[in-house]
Amino acid sequence: MNERGFEYFTMTIDYKATLNLPKTEFQMKANLAKREPEILKEWEAKGLYRQIMEAGRDRERYTLHDGPPYANGHIHIGHALNKILKDIIIKSRFMEGYGTDYVPGWDCHGLPIEIQVEKALAGEKVTHSKLEIRKRCREYAESFVAIQRDEFKRLGIFGEWDRPYLTMNYGYQATILREFAKCVENGLVYKSKKPVHWCASCRTALAEAEVEYGDKRSPAVFVKFPVVDSHGLFAANGGEESSFVIWTTTPWTLPANMAIALHPTLVYSMVKTPVGNLILNRELIPSCMEKFGFSEGEYEIAPEEWSGSDLDKGILCRHPWIDRQVKVVMGGFVTNEAGTGCVHIAPGHGQDDYQLGLKYDLPILAPVDNHGKFTDEVEEFKGEFVFKANDKIIDLLEKRGALIAREEMEHSYPHCWRCKRPVIFRATEQWFISMERGDLQRRALAEIEKVKWIPSWGRERIVNMVGNRPDWCISRQRAWGAPIVAFACCSCGEILLDKVIIERVADEVEREGADIWFERSVGDLLPGGTTCKKCGGSEFSREEDILDVWFDSGSSFAAVLEKADNLSFPADLYLEGSDQHRGWFQSSLLVSVGTRGRAPFRAVLTHGFVVDAKGKKMSKSMGNVIAPQKVIDRYGAEVLRLWVASEDYRDDIRISEEILKRLSEGYRRIRNTCRYILGNLDGFDPMVDMVANEDLMELDRLILHRLTRLTEKVIRGYREFEFHLVYHSVHHFCAVDLSSFYLDTVKDRLYCSGTTSLERRAAQTAIYRILDHLVRFLAPLLPFTMDDVWGFLPKTEDDPPSSVHLASLPKARAEWLDDELDERWERLLRVKGEIAKALESARRDKVIGHPLDARVTVFPPKDMAAMVEAAATNLKDILIVSQLAVATARPSQGEGGESFESDDIPGLNVVVEKALGEKCERCWNYSERVGANSGHPTLCERCWNILG
Repeated sequence: MNERGFEYFTMTIDYKATLNLPKTEFQMKANLAKREPEILKEWEAKGLYRQIMEAGRDRERYTLHDGPPYANGHIHIGHALNKILKDIIIKSRFMEGYGTDYVPGWDCHGLPIEIQVEKALAGEKVTHSKLEIRKRCREYAESFVAIQRDEFKRLGIFGEWDRPYLTMNYGYQATILREFAKCVENGLVYKSKKPVHWCASCRTALAEAEVEYGDKRSPAVFVKFPVVDSHGLFAANGGEESSFVIWTTTPWTLPANMAIALHPTLVYSMVKTPVGNLILNRELIPSCMEKFGFSEGEYEIAPEEWSGSDLDKGILCRHPWIDRQVKVVMGGFVTNEAGTGCVHIAPGHGQDDYQLGLKYDLPILAPVDNHGKFTDEVEEFKGEFVFKANDKIIDLLEKRGALIAREEMEHSYPHCWRCKRPVIFRATEQWFISMERGDLQRRALAEIEKVKWIPSWGRERIVNMVGNRPDWCISRQRAWGAPIVAFACCSCGEILLDKVIIERVADEVEREGADIWFERSVGDLLPGGTTCKKCGGSEFSREEDILDVWFDSGSSFAAVLEKADNLSFPADLYLEGSDQHRGWFQSSLLVSVGTRGRAPFRAVLTHGFVVDAKGKKMSKSMGNVIAPQKVIDRYGAEVLRLWVASEDYRDDIRISEEILKRLSEGYRRIRNTCRYILGNLDGFDPMVDMVANEDLMELDRLILHRLTRLTEKVIRGYREFEFHLVYHSVHHFCAVDLSSFYLDTVKDRLYCSGTTSLERRAAQTAIYRILDHLVRFLAPLLPFTMDDVWGFLPKTEDDPPSSVHLASLPKARAEWLDDELDERWERLLRVKGEIAKALESARRDKVIGHPLDARVTVFPPKDMAAMVEAAATNLKDILIVSQLAVATARPSQGEGGESFESDDIPGLNVVVEKALGEKCERCWNYSERVGANSGHPTLCERCWNILG
């Protein structure tokens, strides 16, 4: 062949076509907003979750019991956080080898739904019966159960969505009543007139769990209560009027005042002032006189002083404007931190006041109606809303000469957690579960100690709440809920509360629903021949109050866990937000301890609240709310799941557009890593082509060692619920160990080596094992993407699982571990880092362009010489240079070269020069052998041997 013909031949060879370039149909562009719904349909079509349940049927059970969200409105970002966390646990525990059937639920009764229905009905201008309201409430709840179910499924949440539990289902309602019956049987339930938190806006009593505290501005007043009978204690004052001075931030409660409380050990003195002789705590005199506007010369402290107990003689005072005498009594809760050390006592408007009222036999007066307005008993202000009456009461005190001073103060005040308005304390007839009867409080505290609390501070939090809580008010003055099955004798008012009768009604409720309580006659609800045990009467009225919805959801262990063969009681885990220490965790604990004698959970995990980038609580008014659907539409559910997985959920969790963008980049890095590996597995059959561990290259064994250490971290992270460690460890592995190190290094082997060569098959074996692990690692976090990848991944068995969600988590392979190799490479990578500095310096000085343009000579220190020389070939590969030599003589800079001396590794010198020879057209490495083969004159020796 002549020279011209030879030249024509070489120009027609496409050496790029001879490379093993990546090839895969797995898409680079995720297009999650479109692809995820398609995957959901695929899962649905093949009944994936039923397959998962079947696969777990005979396994050891792991039960995560779902705390029911409220069926009212679309899901918000907090719902997404909660459900995704649960789903990660369910998926990872299944892949660990447990049966993890997940039954989602909804809380369907209660005030928010009823209020929404009332708003809708208000436009109809017709009075609706309780039954009609209940019917509309059921329809409303059903509509949002359907909406939320689809929204949760869109997040990739697995569960029995076709068989959820609803607190309004007939069977569940019957269980609520049966649990109530057990509480009755155990003597825990009673009815009493005592002060409870009352929401005038919602017109119902509230339990502790339904109250949240927020700032409120209130008028604070100092008021005189003139002494009418001092039992001779103040005779030395020449008959002048003496008064105890109280301080209160709730002037509206003064109409119900029945006493003044002093602390038995505080010291009290009398102060002679322009407004009379005032009795108050001695330590508070200076601050009080200043607030009263009296300078030092205007008042005189009498020499007499008394402890509170000295004044416990039955002293009587006169109410500031009502014809009523009030007692001076002793109260251990009185302090001298603020006010006067003399506390106004209204037993109908405060818990401490009520207990003191019982002790001293004081009247329990609460002259306020359901709407928060004064009744006829307060003649001067009847019909006034209590908070609005404050100013009028203060004006009256001033006219009567009883007001000494007034101030405005900002203080923490209880608010209704539903309508967010301030509540009042009001004594009404309510139903309670006693914390003392049956030793419920002590037993609940003992059970708390047996539970694992995650984070550990959860234990102290719930201990404080249970240890300090009053009796549980379980009655609500509303329509939409489970009835309190109790009756009252029409003749004498005696309460009929009987376990057998409650269970009889529960049986009927299971068949026809709780509406029967409101539609049937009392005669139909009671067994024939029922009579009053007190007076023998046979006429009864039914209780109109319903049960607190916390009792409904607190009974879920009985309605769900104990009724299903595929679940277990107690549950292995309850998981909700940290507010549920006072909510569902506590109500579940109290019901279970009260009826079963034990906690319904073995472990309780809590997460924080979602806040914006500045740590502020999200609210529509502030405009910082991020809706899950908007995130899904823009980024896909996978990025939202990655947000959950990437954060330490034990604290409040920040979310913002910037955070989501950063996570979408992290998602792309993971996806691209998977795609790159899939592309390089083209033509690789692991059942045929897998290389034994001992035949792998050193770098392959190194990366499998690191993969094994990663496996240990991931398994530990899942077991300890530290999902952020799982994500960040895997992401770091992808970004650093793979992309910046191993994959970059073996690219030449994968692309340029012979298709079936040991070098290439060894690299393929390593990357196959890596991807198989990564897909399983990330399946609980990124279920859509990893199941998609799974479909492209070649398998090592004839009948592999059809979905990664039917597969297992990888196990740490001890045979892949090689700590000596890893330690040696930690040292070599330090050397590599220094050589890279030399290459960068040479590139800046234009000695070289690309690293493949370089010839590197390394002069290692004596203690590293043998190690560096043995690793010379690997160092050349990971540095992606054409030539690398190791020398021991002192370096001398060649023509056009550049010398580098390391500051970090003493004695290490590097010389970077232009590579010798010519550039291979196929692999782009420089070689002095390029042109030595007449058949491939533009290829290096390695490439022409591969092509033959």
